[in-house]
Amino acid sequence: MSGAQKSRQSAGSRLTHWREHHAREAKASLRRLASTPLSTLMTLLVVALALSLPSSLYLLLGNAQQLTTGWGGQAQISLYLHQGLPAERQQALRTELGIRTDVSDARLITSAQALEEFRSLSGYGGVLDLLDSNPLPAVIVVTPAAIDPAGVERLRDSLAALPEVDAADIDLAWVQRLAAILELGQRLLWALAGALGATVLLVIGNTIRLEIEARKDEVRILSLLGATDAFVRRPFLYSGLWTGLLGGALACIAVAAFFIWLDSPVQALASLYQSPFQLQGPGLAEFAGLLGLSSLLGILGAWLAVGRHQRAVAP
Repeated sequence: MSGAQKSRQSAGSRLTHWREHHAREAKASLRRLASTPLSTLMTLLVVALALSLPSSLYLLLGNAQQLTTGWGGQAQISLYLHQGLPAERQQALRTELGIRTDVSDARLITSAQALEEFRSLSGYGGVLDLLDSNPLPAVIVVTPAAIDPAGVERLRDSLAALPEVDAADIDLAWVQRLAAILELGQRLLWALAGALGATVLLVIGNTIRLEIEARKDEVRILSLLGATDAFVRRPFLYSGLWTGLLGGALACIAVAAFFIWLDSPVQALASLYQSPFQLQGPGLAEFAGLLGLSSLLGILGAWLAVGRHQRAVAP
């Protein structure tokens, strides 16, 4: 019974010592960073710059996708109705299409309206007066809810099979260009994020390497006294954590400032097009994600540096 109590006390004592050592090393690592303010600030600025660029691009791409989703210039499908289809059925078909979930809007252009539009745009009004009947069919212009080319084509094929529809036409050129631009932007984002993430790892790793070199005598003494690798590694991991976390905080400030600076001209441009678009800046979720990512990169960079250089300075 007493052996079990001793075992529990021993386990509790080890846990207390472990927590105290973590807290002590976290505070000591932060003090060491504060003791060299200039070099620490330069490192943090490099980390912040490397993190803020892909973060800003990510948010801008999200705004671009939001803008195109609500943009009135979506691809339109023209449904040419059979000649002689009653006007009541034309209106009923337009109503049926307008309530479909895959259709954003449906607008009916009667044959008379189509003739008048052609007359005003073509300038051949006198020639049209010589015709015995109106050769133009009624048209329903459908705006798809989807903006991806595959979804628009599937909707076109579905609507072309309707018995009232004689032919269906669609212009996918701008949709394909838009999809290609967004895809290119996403690929550039991943490439930039990967390159700058590697830059953060290298910067933090080099900072930790210099710290190991400056404290190599301390590392050797601790190793001679029997300290475990985890014990020796711990202060350097906290240095990497603080560097990544503080750099991420500066990146959050930079991204927020960038979107505040960008908001006014974007609103001015949107007002010229009478658009209700509002630039969406970073929120709490984006800030939390950026801080978590920067902290993780800081720990990973320190881990890689310690694993490589600890063996070199160990006795």
